[in-house]
Amino acid sequence: MVRVGSGGARYTRAPKPPAAGRPGGARANQRALQAAVREFIVAKGLAAGAPLPTETELMAELGVSRHPLREAMKALEAVGIVDIRHGYGTYVGSVPFSALEAGLTFRTALSVRGDHSDIRNLVEVREVLETGLAGRVLAAYDLLDADALEGHVAAMERAAAEGRFTPEHDWAFHEALYRPLGNELVLDLLQVFWKVFAALDPDLPGAPDTPAATARWHRGILEALRSRDEQALHEALADHFRGIRARLAGTAG
Repeated sequence: MVRVGSGGARYTRAPKPPAAGRPGGARANQRALQAAVREFIVAKGLAAGAPLPTETELMAELGVSRHPLREAMKALEAVGIVDIRHGYGTYVGSVPFSALEAGLTFRTALSVRGDHSDIRNLVEVREVLETGLAGRVLAAYDLLDADALEGHVAAMERAAAEGRFTPEHDWAFHEALYRPLGNELVLDLLQVFWKVFAALDPDLPGAPDTPAATARWHRGILEALRSRDEQALHEALADHFRGIRARLAGTAG
């Protein structure tokens, strides 16, 4: 049922309780109630950190009792949609990417022991995202911190000469590359992908990339960036993924 709230905002009213003995009814109604709370937040135009109505007010707005509403709010808190501050109230959450990271880590861990399809799909998504941003990175060239990018690559090269990886410089390089775009969502997604790959890399088939190869790929990206050649930058970014794609090639179904 669609409810029209104050100011003309429209959202779905929570469903009626399930009929006795209806299989899955309670779960379905709980999912619908969670959806109703999300729709209520969107319809009211509430931003992250904004307070939600009191529990009593929400019960009246959504037409539900206290227990199912509390269960719904706990579920929404678990994924960051709401922030329950005991003694203060409930607020719109910032929706962190921890749930996405946990889900992808679990799926790729299963994929390592399966047909690797989820890992290949994730590689494709990350590659499309990064190579697709090549033009925008070049357009923001004057905002790039060239010294920071050079410093991270040089640190990787020094460590590679000693046979060591420096993952902190690997991520810092990518963050410095995309930070000037001013898109926090891009950075959050890339960091999730980076963490997931870093966790599963030891379990992938074939030999891992060497520290020298990793440093060389990043040097190639930096040199292509300095040349301001979009095609070269696109190819350098794609080259960064060839190692992992080669390791997965023999497992394709």
